[in-house]
Amino acid sequence: MRIVLVGPPGAGKGTQAAFLAQNLSIPHISTGDLFRANISQQTELGKLAKSYMDEGNLVPDEVTIAMARDRMEQPDAANGFLLDGFPRNVSQAEALDQALKADGVELDAVLDLEVPEDEVVKRIAGRRICRNESSHVFHVTYSPPKKEGVCDACGGELYQRDDDSEETVRRRLEVYHTQTEPIIDYYRAQGLVVTISALGKVDDVTKRAMEALDRQVEGKDQSDEDKSDSEDGDDK
Repeated sequence: MRIVLVGPPGAGKGTQAAFLAQNLSIPHISTGDLFRANISQQTELGKLAKSYMDEGNLVPDEVTIAMARDRMEQPDAANGFLLDGFPRNVSQAEALDQALKADGVELDAVLDLEVPEDEVVKRIAGRRICRNESSHVFHVTYSPPKKEGVCDACGGELYQRDDDSEETVRRRLEVYHTQTEPIIDYYRAQGLVVTISALGKVDDVTKRAMEALDRQVEGKDQSDEDKSDSEDGDDK
């Protein structure tokens, strides 16, 4: 199964991607991992991407697309993959379609994780990180520390990262609405989008996602079968 995962920041894409990839036995391919792997391994694409990043510039779409295509062509992705963080805009989505078409394959579904904007702000702006150990993460509403501002695990000071401030979160949402959200309409026109609520327990969201993907694939298979029957009839 070949899937693109979309949703606003704070929708839980990383968490759901990991569970879905495991359940479907396909690799989870995230943009962040692609960049880190290529840069750490000093591939030609990694060196090129780093040259842009070192100058404070955005990495061009063609570099990101080349990294993604190289990863999708690895043996473990032969039976499918789950793309997380790519494509980020319609231009990248069009390029992805062209790359898949050249390889003789196509996407099966685009899973859209839907979360109200106020909930996104609440989820991200409520995070608190331990200064001693960044893996110690709390939330003022969902998982508060026993003592306000103090890490339960080591007693370190809890703080809010600049990236988690409400102002920053709302700016990130604006970027998402402007740049990434349009790909949903792009893929909806192809009949690929399945939208689910990303509210609730992680396991419940995963179950919801798996059921939606199953329905999408069943519907797609039926559509392909009907199309094939119609073409056979035309031939006669």
